[in-house]
Amino acid sequence: MAKANSRRRAKARLIVTVSDMRGRRATAGGLGRWLMRVAPRQARGTVSIALISDVEMRRLNATYRQKDSSTDVLSFPAQVRRADRTAVRQRPQELGDVAIATSVARRQAREYGHSFETELRILALHGLLHLLGYDHESDRGEMRRVEDQLRRKGGLTHGLITRVPGAPR
Repeated sequence: MAKANSRRRAKARLIVTVSDMRGRRATAGGLGRWLMRVAPRQARGTVSIALISDVEMRRLNATYRQKDSSTDVLSFPAQVRRADRTAVRQRPQELGDVAIATSVARRQAREYGHSFETELRILALHGLLHLLGYDHESDRGEMRRVEDQLRRKGGLTHGLITRVPGAPR
């Protein structure tokens, strides 16, 4: 049976694990299965999503982005980008890690008038695209176009890039 499971994983495009701050598996409304279903074709390997506190997110944001505040989602790619935008994978078969601040996600879900699970999906999709090398701050709209296509595929009415803070949709 172990061989059958490893063959299935080898064939899988993307494997997503979701855990809480203590590393315990979390289902989060089927977040992992949903992300595997809507992920772009080039998403191959494993992604770990950690649902963390605002305090932990603030610490990560300060450490890795030098911003002393909490944020909704951070991505930690398991690859290094060269100047020519090609990727060199540091850990084979791993795309990287995504951290989502659950309290920020709950506040944003209320603000935009949708469920916590929907907000987790919006943030996880955004984080995955960053792991795949997209950067909405410098790619002339490429990440936004891909995010829009995938969020429609996944049944989301809007994505993280296109929404305006404070304006419910």
